[in-house]
Amino acid sequence: MNRDVLARLAGEADIVLIEGAGSPAEVNLRAGDIANMGFAEAADCPVLLVADIDRGGVLAHIVGTLACLSGAERERIVGFVINRFRGARDLLTPGIEWLEKETGKPVLGVLPFIHGLALDAEDALPEPQPAQSAAFRVVVPVYPRISNHTDLDALRFHPGVEVRFVGPGQALPPADLIVLPGSKNVREDLAFLGRQGWADAILRHLRYGGKLVGICGGLQMLGHWIHDPLGVEGAPGSSRGLGVLELETTLEPEKRLANVRGVLFPGDRKARFTGYEIHMGVSRGPALERPAALIDGRPQGAISADERVLALYVHGVFDAPDACRTLLEWAGFAGAAGVDLAALRERSLERLADCIEANLDMKHIEQWLGESS
Repeated sequence: MNRDVLARLAGEADIVLIEGAGSPAEVNLRAGDIANMGFAEAADCPVLLVADIDRGGVLAHIVGTLACLSGAERERIVGFVINRFRGARDLLTPGIEWLEKETGKPVLGVLPFIHGLALDAEDALPEPQPAQSAAFRVVVPVYPRISNHTDLDALRFHPGVEVRFVGPGQALPPADLIVLPGSKNVREDLAFLGRQGWADAILRHLRYGGKLVGICGGLQMLGHWIHDPLGVEGAPGSSRGLGVLELETTLEPEKRLANVRGVLFPGDRKARFTGYEIHMGVSRGPALERPAALIDGRPQGAISADERVLALYVHGVFDAPDACRTLLEWAGFAGAAGVDLAALRERSLERLADCIEANLDMKHIEQWLGESS
């Protein structure tokens, strides 16, 4: 966000709430900071510091953060919120009293840990879900530059599906469906698949009759070659893909950015979906003559001749209930239901809003907002 955008938003809204990214205590990044205290200084706005107690050491985190800030930045912080607290509040009271005395700033609330929220995990991978005996298992290899992992959220919250993210050094477990998600550097992550032994495991999974979905960068990995002649994502060159789809991809400097809507399985199933494209690759080859979807009447993606592999450039395709149900049925989950991820998110936001209203000093915050507007 820049100052012009902030000025426009301030002209359209009574209150503009700015969320920082990362930590305000990253002194090594202060010179170019546009996402935390640097922007707060430029915008001349007060700051509420939110700290996560679930990871431990919350009092030290807050005091240490203040110590890393300049005097002007410390003055800009008007109070603290302690987030994701488990246990009895009275056990924390002595710590809160010490913190307020030590810093001279108030703790405006303690938010309890809320289980089962269907909210995006932003940049970090979602926290592991408790083990369950689900009817259908989805495995997701986690390569170093994984992107858009929220594509799997609808499946993570499906009561009949277990989604397992598999990290470095772990073997891919048996699965009904493997999903190759997006990547910020496809050739490097493809090489990582090979070094981990996951490429061989994926091919073995297909030989045993399993299903495989590739999304965006995952689609590109499924072809025979990925070419980067201009060094768009790294050193110029070409990498051999998994070779399960008859296509090749060339990375180009112009990125495609588009919100899309279409129909999956343009034959007899015709499940409607919405989503978005964000990629720099152009794929070509005979596999695309068997499209996985139609978007505004044009073919998109591919389905292999044996119907074990499906590939799309579209993110968010599982989010629509009909598309989620149809994809799970295609993958072998007979009688699968869809998940309305938008409705789950809305209910989660309502729960979160109720929790905030019940546990924060809203009168103090409203007064502070009134004074700062």
